[in-house]
Amino acid sequence: MRASKRADAEQWNERRRVCAHALLNRPWITKNGDPELFYWIKDQYTELRDWFSEYTGFPLHLTRTMAKLDKAPLVAQPWMGFEAFREVRDYTFFTYALWFLEGKTELDQFVLTDIVEQVSEQMASAGMTVDWENYQHRLSMVRALKQLRKLGVLVHIDGDETDWAHSGQQNVLYECDPTARYVLRHFPRAMGQYEELDEYQELIVYPDTAEGELRKRRHRVFRRLLLEPAVSDRDWHPDDLYYVITQRRAIMDNLQFMFGLEGSRYREGLFFFHPELSGECDLFPTAAALSDLALLFAGQLRRRLGERDWYVTDQGTIELTRTDVESIIYLLKNQYGDYWSKEHRTLGLGELAEALTVHMADWGLGAWTRSSEAGGGERFVVSAVLSRWNADYSLDDEETETG
Repeated sequence: MRASKRADAEQWNERRRVCAHALLNRPWITKNGDPELFYWIKDQYTELRDWFSEYTGFPLHLTRTMAKLDKAPLVAQPWMGFEAFREVRDYTFFTYALWFLEGKTELDQFVLTDIVEQVSEQMASAGMTVDWENYQHRLSMVRALKQLRKLGVLVHIDGDETDWAHSGQQNVLYECDPTARYVLRHFPRAMGQYEELDEYQELIVYPDTAEGELRKRRHRVFRRLLLEPAVSDRDWHPDDLYYVITQRRAIMDNLQFMFGLEGSRYREGLFFFHPELSGECDLFPTAAALSDLALLFAGQLRRRLGERDWYVTDQGTIELTRTDVESIIYLLKNQYGDYWSKEHRTLGLGELAEALTVHMADWGLGAWTRSSEAGGGERFVVSAVLSRWNADYSLDDEETETG
């Protein structure tokens, strides 16, 4: 009987972790889309709601048909946007299209021209203009509508947005899903009360007391640890760093309990790792070939530290010029290029260096910065996090050894 109770408890804990990961990494979970997961969340709603409220400030909403965790990053990163969007205008149309959908019910049907007409009028009343004769403007609207379709809040019935983008004449028939009104997160204050852009990051209103300040700091720390790939000590505000250092055991225990994440304290910072090779979240190394190149880059950099005038700072970082980055890639290309994809074999060193450094920056493994020295130019600061990896191609050409 004791063994059976332990098995039941472990199953309950595993289900809670599955729910927590899904809530953190999906826009929402619907009853129709994933009924089993929806009911798991419903069964453990109180515990999930209380944990996220206590440690992150993220409110958990549960309705008859969906569950959603309202998330907001403390530090916005370029990769947090919609990958398909190309212009700021895309986000503008996305937001105004949501405004249009909030006035619709589940049974309403409407066409694309209804959306563009009302969006145009609403934007004009706010002092903004849009020209639907402009092909680029139509393309932006198409990207916004396709993103709404991808989220499932705009239901496509008939027609093709691409035809409208090309001609400006074709129409598309839609329906609205009830989840449309949950896309934008709820704010604790009226929008007109916010004066600075940074104020939109707040999730709740904290009392002006010592307890309120402590809770606010705890939320800041957990929000960054959960929504960013890696946060080194050098990236924390001094007050938050003090909390990370003094409360690291509690932080590690809580993230292990709710998400099963394994935390380790290094000289450079407190880092967390997913115990499995796959999961709800995007994991590094990714399936993209650029992740393999980043691991090879780490190994080559480690081997060449004694050969060049590069040095490791007290914070565990290494500063490289653009020429340094390209020289490392040149060596890797000569040594391992036969194993690479055709795309990466044919790219020039500059293009490959740009693609690699963007990928590394997205994962918190490095960032471009301007040197403080006169005439120092731009430097790529390799994060200490990268030193935790090394890679090479194995002798049998079949496996990659990492460590």
